[in-house]
Amino acid sequence: MSPIPTLRPLGETLGTEVRGINLATALDAPTIAWVHQTFADHPVLVFRDQDLGANELAAFGRVFGVPRKHSLVKYRHADNEDVSWITNVDAKGEIDWFGVRRATDWHTDSTFEDELPLLAILHAREVPSERGGTLFADMRAAYARLPEQRQRQLAAMTALHGRQNGPAGDRLYGGDKGTTDKQYEEKRWPAITRHPATGAPILFVNPMHTHGFEGMTQEEAWPLIDELTAIATDDRFVYYHHWRVGDVLMWDERATMHRGAGDAKPEERRVMLRTIIYPH
Repeated sequence: MSPIPTLRPLGETLGTEVRGINLATALDAPTIAWVHQTFADHPVLVFRDQDLGANELAAFGRVFGVPRKHSLVKYRHADNEDVSWITNVDAKGEIDWFGVRRATDWHTDSTFEDELPLLAILHAREVPSERGGTLFADMRAAYARLPEQRQRQLAAMTALHGRQNGPAGDRLYGGDKGTTDKQYEEKRWPAITRHPATGAPILFVNPMHTHGFEGMTQEEAWPLIDELTAIATDDRFVYYHHWRVGDVLMWDERATMHRGAGDAKPEERRVMLRTIIYPH
């Protein structure tokens, strides 16, 4: 591994730039080990000035696990279905209004699946002239900020997850949730979980997909979900990533929540490639 990569903090508590790695080349074993270790401690990593196609992005993702196809068929990349488009542009080059509002409220990806993802990777191909960023919240820090009584309460609770039927999903999408190639059943995950690499406790509740808790009515659950979201997403602890063309950003799906800022002009193109990675 030569030269040794270096790190530069981008945000107060989240967001770290990695310098000295070209992701278009095959990474050697020491570099891969270094990225693994760094990612365990820094759950939002940014690699600047990269130029990857769909196959190269999927290959980088396979360093960490197994890519999985996006649940929304129309966004899958024609060259490699393990990669999807995150874009506000439709197939005719016009504004994709679903793409404009898509994922612009807080969530953790795919908690409605049978298996939870490890991480996701976004690669910026076209960005608006201003704004159009992505925000991240540290769910390890969110757990630490909870009152001790709330920590104990949540540790004994099981959260119920669906595709987009939490309070944020209902507000954002209503009845227009996009076409998938399969039906998704409700999933149950502990409200407090442990990070698979570090063992750190994590608040594992997100307002897009978490729609309730076992033994609790929706009228009781939704205010609690919103309360937990407000604690987790206090502005002091959120990282706003200002995209540049060529950025490759990877985030830990267990340790963070994220959302698109939704603050760019919709007529300006925003085109990203994404791959989402699951355990081997």
